[in-house]
Amino acid sequence: MDLPAALATAPVVAIVRLPDSTGIDRALRALLDGGVPALEVTLTTPGALEALAEASGALGAAACLGAGSIRDAADAARAIDAGARFLVTPTVAPEVVAVGNRAGVPVVCGGLTPTELAAAHDAGAYAVKVFPAKAFGPGYLRDVLAPMPHLRLVPTGGIEPSNVADYARAGAVAVGAGSAMVDPKLVAAGDWAGLTSRAAAFAAAWPR
Repeated sequence: MDLPAALATAPVVAIVRLPDSTGIDRALRALLDGGVPALEVTLTTPGALEALAEASGALGAAACLGAGSIRDAADAARAIDAGARFLVTPTVAPEVVAVGNRAGVPVVCGGLTPTELAAAHDAGAYAVKVFPAKAFGPGYLRDVLAPMPHLRLVPTGGIEPSNVADYARAGAVAVGAGSAMVDPKLVAAGDWAGLTSRAAAFAAAWPR
């Protein structure tokens, strides 16, 4: 599954950031079972690329696996080689966008200010991650989109099921959810049903 199809299924990106890769395969399956196929494994997770490669084979076309915390072109190339179908950067990173676009892998570039958001879009990013979204809230997206309605914004940071609809109505094309969905404590406890339940809550929160 590619990123557009995954976000059409559920406009939510599950951000998997863990202290180690133990249980990450089960966690990804649990999130997918909850109806969230866009799954981002951050490179800050030890063993992330190895886990990504294994999950690509195990989950197949049912999931869209991506790599997050991509800082430079070398990170991007390694993630794509491991099977990433989308890349996410924490900042505006034109060199990462260039690598992704050459490989046909969409890149979601991070930014916050209007200038950064526009620069990421102009560099060729598929969408722009507004991070940390909680710093300004849904109204900020509405204000930014008024003069720049062409931006595809994915607010990340402080996203909960209770505010997903607010961001959607403000103009977001999707949201990114980290520990509120992928709680490391649930993974450590092997509470796969808990992860599935959280993923389902996020997927259901997006207004249809």
